[in-house]
Amino acid sequence: MRRLVAAFIALSFITTAAFAAPKADLWPHWQAHDENATATIDHSAYDAFLRKYVVAHEHAPNGVRYGDVSAADHTRLKNYIEAMQQVDIAAYNRDVQRAYWINLYNALTLDRVLDAYPVDSIRDIGGSLISSGPWKKRYLTIDGEKLSLNDIEHRILRPIWHDGLTHYGVNCASMSCPDLSTQAYTGDNVYTLLRENARDYVNSPAGVRFDDGELVVSSIYDWYGQDFGGNDRAIISHLRRFADPARSTRLDMRDTIDDYEYNWALNDEADMPDDR
Repeated sequence: MRRLVAAFIALSFITTAAFAAPKADLWPHWQAHDENATATIDHSAYDAFLRKYVVAHEHAPNGVRYGDVSAADHTRLKNYIEAMQQVDIAAYNRDVQRAYWINLYNALTLDRVLDAYPVDSIRDIGGSLISSGPWKKRYLTIDGEKLSLNDIEHRILRPIWHDGLTHYGVNCASMSCPDLSTQAYTGDNVYTLLRENARDYVNSPAGVRFDDGELVVSSIYDWYGQDFGGNDRAIISHLRRFADPARSTRLDMRDTIDDYEYNWALNDEADMPDDR
């Protein structure tokens, strides 16, 4: 029954989500940085949580063992989120900042799911009569400013870093989302891990697949098309950068995308299909 509900959720919101995708809109307050800074931020508590509860699979998505998270570990996750809000993020270089914002986004998403668990989809958490999900509520206070998940993704990450890789890092706790990393991002590994996630996603059915000759890709490339070049040819070129040789060859023969899909069912390891 839970699977049927999840499938209904996935189909019901695919169109509304497309219209609701926010545009990148820079919040100037967060442009401050120190490119000469060598200091790092301690993400070890979050890293330990990921290594304990995220289950990696050969193909996306990785699963999260939400049902196994202990009360003590959930408290440690909340403490990490609280500690991150005390960081003077302007004092760090851009790589450290990018890792910080992605980790904080994903940690808060995990926390929101755990507070509501069991739940079929993140879209069932929070929200209002005119919107679903926890993305608009400002749960965080950093440097005196209240921030939401949407603020982090669309007003900080996307407008500051224009390479499209942000979408392979932030995780919306859904089956069609790029993998939640099994380790925390750091200034040293952020670009390596983002590119690895991009390769994993593009080479998985959740990211790109051919269905009876038609090219079907994740709705991420529709909702945020401007981040990947703004048209089908540019998006396909982006996909080829990360595709394996066989998939790249098939993509090279295409100049249009036939369809987009997205499954909002929770990335719960307990509900992962047996044929993954």
